[in-house]
Amino acid sequence: MTTLITLGICYPWAVVMTYRWKTKHTWINGQRPRFTGTAPGLFVHWIKWFLLCVITIGIYGFWVYPRLQKWIVEHQELDPTS
Repeated sequence: MTTLITLGICYPWAVVMTYRWKTKHTWINGQRPRFTGTAPGLFVHWIKWFLLCVITIGIYGFWVYPRLQKWIVEHQELDPTS
């Protein structure tokens, strides 16, 4: 609901909070993953992707989800302290 009210500006914060929660409650082969992404870091990409969608009249929207998934995967690692 917050994302709808803020027109998507809070979406990066929601993504980061969700993936931090998911990695905190997951174990892989006895090790816990850790999410290292930050909302301001994703926000920069989010603005760039939005502008590309506007410029291309929405065509770039087909690439936003794969780019978002790539960003999420790149910011996950196994926690060495677990």
